[in-house]
Amino acid sequence: MMSTVIDCTDPTTLAPFWRALLGYEVESWSDGWVAILPEGGGPKISFQRVPESKSGKNRLHIDLQTRDVPGEVSRAERLGAQVLYPSEDPDDVFVTMADPEGNEFCVCLDADEIT
Repeated sequence: MMSTVIDCTDPTTLAPFWRALLGYEVESWSDGWVAILPEGGGPKISFQRVPESKSGKNRLHIDLQTRDVPGEVSRAERLGAQVLYPSEDPDDVFVTMADPEGNEFCVCLDADEIT
């Protein structure tokens, strides 16, 4: 099994944001480490406490694919995310956002919806 690990200053605050955003469940929770995964298994995301805050652009990020980009962006904002910028390309619909610790992710039009 694979796990994507996100460094953060407070896993106990950041993991609940991602759990709510993705609909994942908590797999494990310990001092400085939280792991979440989808019900029934699948790609796990772990959150690891590090002393430094994020600086610079992520070299790896998560894309959330949806049929309703504006609706998903609004939902992410209600959970604590911030819009960084939308794509200006009508053939490549996405919005780049930041989680509560500033880690970038994109909300993208599901590839099956692109005609």
